[in-house]
Amino acid sequence: MNQVSVDSVYRLSPTHRLQWEAAQNSDVLLYPEGMVTLNQSASEILKHCDGSRSVQELVQELERKFSARDLTQEVISFLEAALERGWIKRAENASGQ
Repeated sequence: MNQVSVDSVYRLSPTHRLQWEAAQNSDVLLYPEGMVTLNQSASEILKHCDGSRSVQELVQELERKFSARDLTQEVISFLEAALERGWIKRAENASGQ
């Protein structure tokens, strides 16, 4: 299993695209082999995977947006699953790591 840390930075895989699908009434993740319908939590996390923020910053934004607390482990668990499925890729952060 891939380990995701709070300092990691992620972006969508270049072969995947996140978009709203009216027919599904939800965001979907499109890729060459098909489509995944996302729940709101998955969609919100993936929207923040743009290569510009660390997992810690992503969590802070989600906690602020949804007036929630202690989302770190849930976000990391989802990102680990998304990484294993090839939905996201590790991006270089501002320090070049």
